[in-house]
Amino acid sequence: MTDSTDTTDAATGTASPAPRRVSIEYCTQCRWLPRAAWLAQELLTTFEAELTELSLRPGTGGVFVVRVDDEVVWDRREQGFPEPTAVKKLVRDRVAPGKTLGHSER
Repeated sequence: MTDSTDTTDAATGTASPAPRRVSIEYCTQCRWLPRAAWLAQELLTTFEAELTELSLRPGTGGVFVVRVDDEVVWDRREQGFPEPTAVKKLVRDRVAPGKTLGHSER
């Protein structure tokens, strides 16, 4: 797991949250862009204050992988297609462990 400590801004000398990047790699051959974009929207809506970046990465060969700071948290080949709630919990555990997901956790 990636270290979640703050970093210091060299210009101001103040602590700022560590960058949190999520990437969703999807298969262009399989036409999974709509699925990836929908999941990206769900994550950006849920973690609007916690994420610094979310990218969609075109791939091939049936790939659908979600990464947080380069750590694979979901791989379709091993786990099948994710429900948004499952991915939200995995992302939350890495970027905002104390955050509640509201009705999604019931």
